[in-house]
Amino acid sequence: MPAALERARSGTGEEPGTWAPQVAEAAGLPAAAGLGPATFFADLAAPRGERHVRVCTATACFAARGGRHLAEVERALGVTAGAVDEAGATSLQTVHCLGYCYAGPAALDGTLPLTGPDLADQLGGRTEPRTPGIPVADTTGAPVLLAGIVGGQDAWEVWRAAVTGLRPDDVQKETAASGLRGRGGAGFPVAAKWAAAAGKPGAVVVANGDEGDPGSYADRLLMEEDPERVLTGLALACFACGAGRGIVLVRSEYPRAMAQLRWAVARATEAGDLAPSVGAAGPRPFVEIVEGAGSYVSGEETALIARLEGARGCARPRPPYPTDHGLWDAPTVVNNVETLAAIPWIVAHGGASYARRGVPDETGTKLVCLSERFARPGAYEVELGTPVGEIVTRFGGGLKEGRELVALQIGGPLGGFLAGTALDVPLTTAALAEHDAALGHAGMVAFDAGTDPYELLRHIWEFAADESCGACSPCRVGTRRGLELAQDRGGPGETYERMARLMGEASLCAFGRRVPAAVRSLARAYGPALEGWDR
Repeated sequence: MPAALERARSGTGEEPGTWAPQVAEAAGLPAAAGLGPATFFADLAAPRGERHVRVCTATACFAARGGRHLAEVERALGVTAGAVDEAGATSLQTVHCLGYCYAGPAALDGTLPLTGPDLADQLGGRTEPRTPGIPVADTTGAPVLLAGIVGGQDAWEVWRAAVTGLRPDDVQKETAASGLRGRGGAGFPVAAKWAAAAGKPGAVVVANGDEGDPGSYADRLLMEEDPERVLTGLALACFACGAGRGIVLVRSEYPRAMAQLRWAVARATEAGDLAPSVGAAGPRPFVEIVEGAGSYVSGEETALIARLEGARGCARPRPPYPTDHGLWDAPTVVNNVETLAAIPWIVAHGGASYARRGVPDETGTKLVCLSERFARPGAYEVELGTPVGEIVTRFGGGLKEGRELVALQIGGPLGGFLAGTALDVPLTTAALAEHDAALGHAGMVAFDAGTDPYELLRHIWEFAADESCGACSPCRVGTRRGLELAQDRGGPGETYERMARLMGEASLCAFGRRVPAAVRSLARAYGPALEGWDR
């Protein structure tokens, strides 16, 4: 159904109501089965012209130009966001992150990325398109995630040695010994998730490449520059779980990552490292690449599964857990791309070696992404427990032009904020939680004195309202009410504390539960400027 909807969308500029029901009817389904996802996912619902431009309005691009770049792009293209020009030639869609946070603001002109403060001039044809690669550095001396990118190591050699010389239990035991936790935000122990699905008939492993946290581009880096490591990690996870099938879900905003992974799958299949079909799968799994359709909340594992099944990308209640009843009711393990990219190193060097990295309760390394405001933006592999202040000053070089760091966002829009003067915090989930922040993907977006704190507050609530899937009323209503309050530029009022508590305790998934904590940390970072929002 998703592929059929995308084909139908690409052939018309009409609203979903004119073509989605026919797609559902052709599949023998009611109209709602087509209208539901077609009106939910931004890529399907957004109007399309012959030239379709997606412009990033997420946090790092907002910080780069104070949000002014959108109006500049609209003037350059002669079309407003969310519309098609009168000739039907050009359409403009706003999106929440394209993964170019180190060089924003950014846009995709079709599949061509463009970045920089002169973004409007590039789109208008007045200057040449400019797309710098991701600056990358290892700070550990023995990279895990960057082992292929900066060290030139072939991850498939690890897979070939494992599949011929190890048992699934061996891979699982080494992963358990490593202490590796999921790098997508929840931080669940990887080996425990694998154990919950291992040995169950029809098990599936899904690599979550739907990296949507504004400020992070770690998964894009890995998928584009070392897709073999991602696929090797997925194959090892399938091997450990006894799964004959693996799936990689890639954001549609990452067209090059999609192409690189498909190329890498074709090469691995030809070389015999992956199976050519589900029926031929054994120790070597069959792997397919699936494109997302534009939804932040669909990165949550149950929402991602719903999207793969062709439904709206809404979170589902748990239990049942995906490891019992997941994709098409099969036992399903969902690990994010960065998590899987660590597995080849763990298998090659041993879980105990990995466990000696980082800190005792949070082992290993992490890719940290620094935004465009830093003097040295880019992706840095660091050991967990590294002080945030060291990352900001020693690796990032502080802010451009010696500007003062006022606030630092960590872990995406629902992660949290630290004051620029309060960065003596270890990069761990536990330490950041004490400051109402979260590790998440560990993207770091810097804000200087040029950012209006109320505009930033409005930006966070606007993101939350736009991306809420609407499946539960605490999040659906709360995010919209929060945006209304933020737009008034006044105090939140007496009822806000109760609303925030309801969102934090009763929302269906972490998206709604994290919004109040993120806003609270923002208010604390800015102090009196956002008085009343720290509740």
